[in-house]
Amino acid sequence: MLSQRWPNNFLFSFLSNHILSYPTPINLNYAWSFGSVAGICLVIQIITGIFLAMHYVPHISLAFDSVEHIMRDVNYGWLIRYCHANGASVFFVVVYLHIFRGLYYGSYMHPRGWLWASGVLIFILMMATAFMGYVLPWGQMSFWGATVITNLFSAVPIYGGLIVEWLWGGFSVDQATLNRFYSLHYLLPFIIVGVTLLHLCLLHKYGSNNPIGINTDITSVPFYPYFYVKDFFSFWVFLFGYLSLVFFAPNMLGHPDNYIPANPMVTPAHIVPEWYFLPFYAILRSIPNKLGGVLAMFGAIIVWLLLPIINISSTRSNIFKPLTSLNYWFIVSNFLILGWIGQQPVEYPFMEIGMFTTVLYFLLFLVIVPFFTIFEEN
Repeated sequence: MLSQRWPNNFLFSFLSNHILSYPTPINLNYAWSFGSVAGICLVIQIITGIFLAMHYVPHISLAFDSVEHIMRDVNYGWLIRYCHANGASVFFVVVYLHIFRGLYYGSYMHPRGWLWASGVLIFILMMATAFMGYVLPWGQMSFWGATVITNLFSAVPIYGGLIVEWLWGGFSVDQATLNRFYSLHYLLPFIIVGVTLLHLCLLHKYGSNNPIGINTDITSVPFYPYFYVKDFFSFWVFLFGYLSLVFFAPNMLGHPDNYIPANPMVTPAHIVPEWYFLPFYAILRSIPNKLGGVLAMFGAIIVWLLLPIINISSTRSNIFKPLTSLNYWFIVSNFLILGWIGQQPVEYPFMEIGMFTTVLYFLLFLVIVPFFTIFEEN
């Protein structure tokens, strides 16, 4: 009898402790809804991706036509594909807002360093998944984007050529490459789910941060029924914006060249990745040396992992630190400029602006943040 009741009791206890009765700081604002909305985006991407996989053909001669088949012949295939393609962009919007909210309020600081690191890992996995998914339609920008990005690994000393051949599955971007990217694109979202569960476990272990950055063990209230209303409202706002994009501007964020079948003999005039890669793509292009550009591009994300070590302030939130708060808005502005530079041609004055903003990006994180931390502490 006890063995029959245990699963129900365990499930009820889990829901009660980790969702319904989860102690939530009483002063959280709507910026803390980005995490739950990002979870909804992940679910949408997995569901729509599974349905797309039922009709997609991972073959270089059929991939582009299979996407057109989904759009034209499959019942509501156009809706599923637009939800998936635009869902990736909306997902990145929400995650970027989630990350920069954490930067402003110091959510990466002790004791939440591992929580922050797991979030950065999720972001890296998202970028890998999105890149591989962008290749699957096998349009011009898909093919040449895959060619350019995978070629970056050739900059690795000694083993670079072997790494590129392994990624390609041969000596060029071809059938084996598409097979590998399709398999990994299907697999990685489930790995993201696993890391997200770890992220939630760490969140519940160390507790949520709050706008003023102080411990609020006493001034906490249960998540239900107080704060689920905020998340529910945020969900409807997100859904309105997401569906508006899907139904009224589904191709706004896509590149026109990707509606042309891949042709290895014709190089597009200007190869650009999706918008959410542009700041890092700008950093890559701004370094004259190929290996240096690759290291700088990955280093732009690694500096996020270093923030719990760099910022040793006893005060988390930038609300009480005017100089650090000003530096935060410089970081945001610089990041947006890098995104703009990433979509510009490689010519004057964009290259010069890109070099300046790349240097400034690392200075703001690695020099200005610790300097202001020490200055404002004293």
